[in-house]
Amino acid sequence: MAVSEELLEILVCPKCKGEIHLNKTKDGLECLACRLLYEIKDDIPIMLIDEAKPL
Repeated sequence: MAVSEELLEILVCPKCKGEIHLNKTKDGLECLACRLLYEIKDDIPIMLIDEAKPL
């Protein structure tokens, strides 16, 4: 089971509150404004700023 489209529509970047989108490999959510990648583990987005990886 992947992250639902409904969830993706309401999630925002926790740092800037901006738009995020699923990356090409579908294993993370990208915030282009902050240049951060929030990983998805076991179909759960890890939306912690400290856990985000730089793009």
